[in-house]
Amino acid sequence: MARLKVGIIFGGCSEEHPVSVKSAREVAKNLDTGKYEPFWVGITERGAWKLCDGPDGNWENGSRPAVLSPDRSARGLLVMGQGRCETVSLDVVLPVLHGWLGEDGAVQGLLELSGIPYAGCDIQSSALCMDKSLTYMVARSAGIATPDFWVATADEDIDPGRLAYPVFVKPARSGSSFGVSKVSEEEELPDAVKTARQYDSKVLIEDAVAGSEVGCAILGNGTDLIAGEVDRVALSHGFFRIHQESAPESGSENATFIVPADIPAQARSLVQETAKAVYRALGCRGLSRVDTFLKEDGTVVLNEVNTLPGLTSYSRYPRMMKAAGLPLADVIDRILSLALTGKPGAR
Repeated sequence: MARLKVGIIFGGCSEEHPVSVKSAREVAKNLDTGKYEPFWVGITERGAWKLCDGPDGNWENGSRPAVLSPDRSARGLLVMGQGRCETVSLDVVLPVLHGWLGEDGAVQGLLELSGIPYAGCDIQSSALCMDKSLTYMVARSAGIATPDFWVATADEDIDPGRLAYPVFVKPARSGSSFGVSKVSEEEELPDAVKTARQYDSKVLIEDAVAGSEVGCAILGNGTDLIAGEVDRVALSHGFFRIHQESAPESGSENATFIVPADIPAQARSLVQETAKAVYRALGCRGLSRVDTFLKEDGTVVLNEVNTLPGLTSYSRYPRMMKAAGLPLADVIDRILSLALTGKPGAR
């Protein structure tokens, strides 16, 4: 039986480029090459697309320029070299991209034009989840608790006196914890807004929620969903800054992850059911990680949704799924199967 040709896109122009490359390396270790024939497409930090042998440390050397064709009659990669253009057909695409231009619906739009089935969320759900203010509005309409929040657009001033501190100031449309500040006093707000605007002109200011940071990995489409084990982020000080550690493989300087979370069984079930409700309300499919707060009174409050969560050796999503009995190899196989079954992008 012929192997399925899977295009695996990694890298990208966002600040999460290095994380994406690390995620791709874990995919390379866990992809069933007896079933799938991989075609590795790395996007440089400047936005150049390169067909390469894999996401190793020298993937840009010896690679060939390649683009994903939006022409459905081509349905694959256009690879350039020596004055010629070669077409490589693909059966399915696995985006392993994080943040801007990878997780916000941009690549998903190109894949919709191409007509090639692809893993993960579609344009609409990717865009909704990337913009935290839109995520909160949709979640609230579905009866899911969120922090109180305010939005500041480009060059808009926020009156520090109108807020109750502490608050978190975030880029509305950025990944991980880049540009995020905790503000405890009025005087700190202008600098925090300036920091956030380095990553996005739209800034989100939200009330700090007193509670444990807990997350849940979700896998599936529609109502047929699998929830991974809930994890808890145990902080020694400060707040959790994912993917900004100097040596993340050796652990975070202020956080450890407890999987399964050391919370009551009833709270665990509520977090999982809330994560599924969020996933459905936002139209997610394939996979996502839903981050929440668990308050002392048992209330679950949404924090954010990651539609293409990290798959590195130290990432939360694969840890939660492994604790639920699904190693990364099985997760990859399932999300590719879901892409082919649901065929997003092949209407």
